Amino acid sequence: MRILHTMLRVTNLDESINFYSTIFGMQLLRKTDFPDGKFTLAFLGYGDESSNTVIELTHNWETDSYEMGNAYGHIAIAVDDAYKACDEISAKGGEVVRPAGPMKHGSTVIAFVKDPDGYMIELIEGK
Repeated sequence: MRILHTMLRVTNLDESINFYSTIFGMQLLRKTDFPDGKFTLAFLGYGDESSNTVIELTHNWETDSYEMGNAYGHIAIAVDDAYKACDEISAKGGEVVRPAGPMKHGSTVIAFVKDPDGYMIELIEGK
């Protein structure tokens, strides 16, 4: 068994694809419209779905907003240098909501970035 993907519902698919591609360097692996169901699925990641976990962005055509809820946590991405990654993300227009630094009660350097729909992405240095 292995994890295949994490699904996020998004309100503006093009904006979200651009965010994950530009800010995090993910590749759009596939995108499929389902006219009868009025939704589109887009899969992004760092490599082939057969050997990598990816993100599925679901855009329901007639939905303008979602409630985030309080159970969702974050997606984690490994980076070599969290400080440099935050600088690069900010320069590209990304929103760093927790600058790079040691985590509370530990020494691992982390940071948090918010995507266009408010989902949190944790950067973890050195993983």
